Amino acid sequence: MKLPASLLCAAAAAVLSFSAHAQTAKPDLAKGAALYGQVCVACHAADGNSTTPANPKIAHQHPEYLVKQLQEFKSGKRDNAVMKGFASALSDDDMRNVAYWLADQKATTGFASEKDLVRAGERIYRGGIPDRQIAACAGCHGPAGSGIPAQYPRLSGQHAEYTSTQLKAFRAGARNNNAQMTGVAAKMNDTEIKAVSDYIAGLR
Repeated sequence: MKLPASLLCAAAAAVLSFSAHAQTAKPDLAKGAALYGQVCVACHAADGNSTTPANPKIAHQHPEYLVKQLQEFKSGKRDNAVMKGFASALSDDDMRNVAYWLADQKATTGFASEKDLVRAGERIYRGGIPDRQIAACAGCHGPAGSGIPAQYPRLSGQHAEYTSTQLKAFRAGARNNNAQMTGVAAKMNDTEIKAVSDYIAGLR
């Protein structure tokens, strides 16, 4: 049976309208809070401000970045057996709900603890190491470590231990979900990584 053109157009419009609504529907923060409490709180603390240096602070992080990381844990593009287990149980809507709830949480401040390295860390963060073609961190993460949604995370106040571990993982190829970060970290030595990680912890 051949359907009238007007009916076909109406059906197409309905599909497009539903699709647009699905893409623009607001995240459910209440569901995000509940799911976070069930799945994430043990490692990342009640408000996303982990007090364990090995686990990142994720409060007030860009939600687009968090969703991207969760999707990549789930797909295996970012390799972490623990996070893959958690992320695999989440739908895309679950990820958005949790990520946007976290983005709404206030981040705690951190501090630099290596007085002998803080100036070197500041130089690398703000100016890079030009003679070795190491780009300044501030170019992508901002002068105050605020980052760029989806692409570059907010870094200010992040645990130095976690940042250092991630830079070394990029350098070794164990983390390979960002080619630019792999290229930067590949040129850095342990002292430089330690210095810039400590400086980042104290950014406001």
